[in-house]
Amino acid sequence: MRNAAMLLGVIGGLVGMVVGFFAYGFAWLGEMFEDFSRAAFEVGVGEIVEDPLTSKLVGLFAPILAIAGGAMAPSRPFVAAVLLGLSSAGMFYAFDFNPFTMFPVGMCATAFLLALLGALLPPAKAQH
Repeated sequence: MRNAAMLLGVIGGLVGMVVGFFAYGFAWLGEMFEDFSRAAFEVGVGEIVEDPLTSKLVGLFAPILAIAGGAMAPSRPFVAAVLLGLSSAGMFYAFDFNPFTMFPVGMCATAFLLALLGALLPPAKAQH
């Protein structure tokens, strides 16, 4: 379980980095082109990003937490579970659940559960 949590956490963090790059870019666009954002809102399209600072911070720190949690899963599974849970919850809170975030959120949440089970259950003995 610990190795699966490690693999899912690292892959979820890497996919989350791609989502974070786009979130940061859209937040930057929303800040730089406020006139465009206002015009889009008047037409009914809405704002580019509702809260640019949250999108930037979560886009930066959630993938880092996921990769760090995945790397810690074999040796420190409880700490890894906390980091992976924070990463998954942060991505879900900031970016919601949509086709672009379903993989990083799902992978980090599954890695969280596996790391938590790895912390609560004794490690499996190798069979040769």
